Amino acid sequence: MKQAQLPIPTGWKLLLNELYQRVHKQVTSPWTKLVVLACLTLLFTQREFSFNVSIGGGDGWLSVKETSVFNNSAGGPTISGGAAGAEAVTEAKLTGYVAPAKEWTARQKKQLAYVDRFKLVALAEMETHGIPASITLAQGLLESGTGRSTLARKNNNHFGIKCFSKKCRKGHCSNHSDDHHKDFFRNFETPEESYREHSKVLMKSRYKSLFTLAKTDYKNWSHGLRKAGYATDPRYGDKLVRMIEDLELWRYDRL
Repeated sequence: MKQAQLPIPTGWKLLLNELYQRVHKQVTSPWTKLVVLACLTLLFTQREFSFNVSIGGGDGWLSVKETSVFNNSAGGPTISGGAAGAEAVTEAKLTGYVAPAKEWTARQKKQLAYVDRFKLVALAEMETHGIPASITLAQGLLESGTGRSTLARKNNNHFGIKCFSKKCRKGHCSNHSDDHHKDFFRNFETPEESYREHSKVLMKSRYKSLFTLAKTDYKNWSHGLRKAGYATDPRYGDKLVRMIEDLELWRYDRL
């Protein structure tokens, strides 16, 4: 049995038809097309801008660029204690500083990521104590295996700093299975703390002659550290010089 269909009043038909004609006219209007095009263009450019920012920013691997490795970056290490006043000075020096473009190897990029992380504290120590930032960074790289050594990962000790105290409090130092049984190394809360302790080590009398050198004289600083007994490796000075020159760390000493 078919259901009876109610007839649509003529007035409604006219109203719906008029409404359809107005909507169709508005949608197909050149002005409407222009507005839609403008909105799409604006949306596209905003999304493209956001994409660029996400790639260029942050503290991850992508933040290390071949042409901006020496630029100041957000989220650097927190500098406290005696070096607090030097932080603003070092950040100001880094602002707008760009190194020449260069093709870096995969290994160098990892090393430069390490440098980018600790450059502020190294520069602050140079500002405070006169130790070339290139020396501090090169020693940190070499002694810590670019931050991947057991001592660096477990003790936050990036310079192989030993403990000679006979009355250590708990957690002050530790021994590692691959070290001599009498070799105890300092534990630090953060890697930056080991950077500041490294400066204290170099302030001892055995390294006093180094401070008569210009802070830009990284070669004599490197060989002087070896002669003063910082390391037993006879090629230690050469290794520091090569590290500084390969990564162009000497540029920091001139800021």
